Amino acid sequence: MNRAVIVPTAARWLCALCLAVSASAAERYDGAAQRGAYLAKAGGCVACHTEEREGATPYAGGRALNTPFGTFYGPNITPDRETGIGNWRESDFIDAMRRGKRPDGANYFPAFPYTSFTHMTDGDLGDLWAYLRTLAPVSRANQSHELRFPFGWRFGVGIWKRLFFTPSPFADAPDVPPAVNRGAYLVRALSHCGECHTPRNFAGGSVRGRELAGGKGADGKRVPNLTPTRLKSWSDDELREFFMTGVMPDGDAANKTMDEVIRNTTSQLTPADRDAMIAYLRTLAPLPDEPK
Repeated sequence: MNRAVIVPTAARWLCALCLAVSASAAERYDGAAQRGAYLAKAGGCVACHTEEREGATPYAGGRALNTPFGTFYGPNITPDRETGIGNWRESDFIDAMRRGKRPDGANYFPAFPYTSFTHMTDGDLGDLWAYLRTLAPVSRANQSHELRFPFGWRFGVGIWKRLFFTPSPFADAPDVPPAVNRGAYLVRALSHCGECHTPRNFAGGSVRGRELAGGKGADGKRVPNLTPTRLKSWSDDELREFFMTGVMPDGDAANKTMDEVIRNTTSQLTPADRDAMIAYLRTLAPLPDEPK
């Protein structure tokens, strides 16, 4: 065969191979981003990273979180290079979620619930990162936190971490049904239920041995006990209804904070994931309510 014929033929095959590889990589990325979109709902990301006003752009930051230590403001997590996370690498994102570290090495305040997100799997962190990269960049400068003295001293967070934080990926418990392990992952890591439903000590650390026993929220209002102490009187169907609509068995409705969690998170989960959360909560040891 003429060499002039062989070279173009080989080039065409090489081009076709490159296109196939590129298409396969694009499909994998699109699949990761789609999974990440679901994870963002399970994690309630839009609530903390969207300003609480009509017409606010999702994920562009500005949400105020009032706490006993002052007011924190959720940052812009769109891919804007100047005001968002457009200059971050995936490793920066993983350091933030798993270790509470900024790209410059400084500590994040634990109002950012990395104490729960640290349990997320590598695969889920990668998928969530892929989704965030698909958001439209929004130029919106982050607002400085307004914290009481001395809680604004970021170097003190390093001490807090040594006392109350241990980075650790989630591990399935042995000899329990897969649904229970999935529910534990959703409750303890992705949906970070314990950030609100676990009592805190004077320094804002979770009280050991009291996970999900309720207490006072960041706004000082009481948060319900999620152990069987409170939920034993609720049927699975009643819990499903609450996770979907916010309506309680007695006809009352969830408060404003939980209503947002239901709209953004629990109602957006698959039925299997909602059932998994219920299955996990049923396995918890009953803990007495926190004193009023």
